[in-house]
Amino acid sequence: MTRAYRHLPPLECERGDYAIRCVESDDIEAIRYWRNSQMEVLRQREVITAEAQTRYFKETIWPQMNEARPNTILVTVLYQGERIGYGGLVHCAWAHRRAEISILFDPAIAARREKYRSALLAFLDMIGAIGFGRLGFNRLTLETYAFRSFHIRVLEEAGYACEGRLREHVSVGGRLVDSLLHARLASDHTDLASPALSSATRSIRVPAGGGS
Repeated sequence: MTRAYRHLPPLECERGDYAIRCVESDDIEAIRYWRNSQMEVLRQREVITAEAQTRYFKETIWPQMNEARPNTILVTVLYQGERIGYGGLVHCAWAHRRAEISILFDPAIAARREKYRSALLAFLDMIGAIGFGRLGFNRLTLETYAFRSFHIRVLEEAGYACEGRLREHVSVGGRLVDSLLHARLASDHTDLASPALSSATRSIRVPAGGGS
């Protein structure tokens, strides 16, 4: 069964070899692996079991696909048709026309800086086209732990402005770290691929068994 958010415009979008589509049932085990492997960059504090993952999607994500204004909109990121990550728009505040961007890539992508940069720039461009252009949001935000300096640099390259720092905001590995808040407005976004995206889009190969 192909899933879709019934009351929203289509979520499919492409940028060169990259694409996003609505999250599917056969994505959720890869998502679980990605999340459990990278807990230090997430708000997640417990390892997710297969049973808990299935229950979460059954009770929380799939029912929202029938809602007119879902709180969480999830998509899968593809490169040349292969699954390499997932993300979407979460904590959607429809009345205020804002949402938070969520994104997590396969660890095989996250470990290679140029591959990561290329994939992240493509994703941000596509999710911006959907969030601003199709869903009518005015403001998209991200929260990032301050030690993720390369990730933060790519966000800013993509046009997301740093709006503030939450000092010693979260405990990671037993130490308190800052969080940085980034945002972009609809007036900042263009549906055309940015120069940064154009220069970053290049060949990317996903190793066999790399979470797909």
